[in-house]
Amino acid sequence: MVIQQNTQVPIWGWADAGEKICIETSWLQEEVAVTANAEGEWLIKLSSPEAGGPYKIKLTGNNSIVLNNILSGEVWFASGQSNMAMAVEKCSNAETEIATATYPKIRLFHVTRTWAASPQQDCNGYWTETTPETIKKFSGVAYFFGRKLYNELNVPIGIISASKGGSPIESWMAEEVLKTDPDFSPVFEMWEKWEAEYLEANKKYQKELAVWQKQKDANQGLAIPEKPARPIAVHQIARPHKRPAHNYNGMVAPITPYAIKGVIWYQGESNTNRPIQYRKLFKTMIKSWRKTWAEGEFPFYFVQIAPYRYEEGLDKPPYLREAQMMALSLPNTGMVVTSDIGNVNDIHPKNKLDVGERLALWALAKTYSYNNLVYAGPFYKSMKIEENKIRLSFDHTGSGLLCKGDSLTDFEIAGTDQKFTKATAHIEGSTVVVSNDNIKHPIAVRFGWSIISTPDFYNKEGLPAAPFRTDKWE
Repeated sequence: MVIQQNTQVPIWGWADAGEKICIETSWLQEEVAVTANAEGEWLIKLSSPEAGGPYKIKLTGNNSIVLNNILSGEVWFASGQSNMAMAVEKCSNAETEIATATYPKIRLFHVTRTWAASPQQDCNGYWTETTPETIKKFSGVAYFFGRKLYNELNVPIGIISASKGGSPIESWMAEEVLKTDPDFSPVFEMWEKWEAEYLEANKKYQKELAVWQKQKDANQGLAIPEKPARPIAVHQIARPHKRPAHNYNGMVAPITPYAIKGVIWYQGESNTNRPIQYRKLFKTMIKSWRKTWAEGEFPFYFVQIAPYRYEEGLDKPPYLREAQMMALSLPNTGMVVTSDIGNVNDIHPKNKLDVGERLALWALAKTYSYNNLVYAGPFYKSMKIEENKIRLSFDHTGSGLLCKGDSLTDFEIAGTDQKFTKATAHIEGSTVVVSNDNIKHPIAVRFGWSIISTPDFYNKEGLPAAPFRTDKWE
């Protein structure tokens, strides 16, 4: 495994009540001891060495356990839904990436996907070195992030991966955190409603399904009737990983004693229909994880959801992206923009290399003090109305602003009627000037504000601008 370097590393386990456990390490001169409590639980913190190894830990009580091949380095926790879970074997250039994945000092721990009604003390999983065989099923985003850090920092890297496709953010939060805030009560009310409806709805659905199956068999495929739709209550109850706190209980709670450097996170698609609620949910989750780990305001870097052609009528994804960006108001956070590397026809774009490496840019710049590194594309800062035009200023302009196409696209402008229309935009120095000849008194601008926007606005370091709006009208 990899332990976090230069910190107090918790080591914990179980024994008989009152059993004394002696701990000897190959990097500390003195042996330490701890006594299990009445429930047979014990935990002790040890000072970890600088990056290096291999080291050994020997634990002796009524029996003896020896942990070998331990490295000290940088440990990150990677979590989220399907785009974080997406394995290297499903990413772009998978064959080459797998064949070249021999990194003995990059260690992987994949938390087996499980969910529970109450917080668990343990999980299934084991540490492995990175090899072509072990990397196939591992998170692509997490691997590419870890590999970039390893190549830059030249220290051992440990990645703990815990993700589940189709999981809403509330499934990754502790139940007591959700229940102590009345703003989150609708989350539980939804499930109470589905539970009340489930038995009757499922009974009716199974009857309709049986009738459909008979009709299908009788017609022998000539004129197949439309298959009955599964009721929402049946659909949800059959997916416990969507329940509030269930993923947290099974895949996060068992890990929280482990010393980490920070978190990378890729989730949001399952909350696109509730973007306003997400604003508070996301910030609350970040703060609650930091409180539970009790390691201060550790780095939390996340990925903004990519453009995707959602079902007709769903216009909320831009507001979900905005809700994600609002989390940047919390200290020690960072956001990767993916508007240029998504796939509007695939909610799981295959380019996870750029996602992982852009996350690593944030870590290198903000966590590891690579002071001259440009780590983000333009983020909207302010606007100034100049007669019939609006001038926009940005943070993270790098060595300059850049249009990769013939002209800047995806800018909209509105006047006092609050109706947005396509705008002409051009770069002037470190600003962008936006206008429309038909709007004489503009008051607001939006950029990248559609579900499938793939803008061509970057800084010269090749990092895309984040979508934004200057208004607060909806």
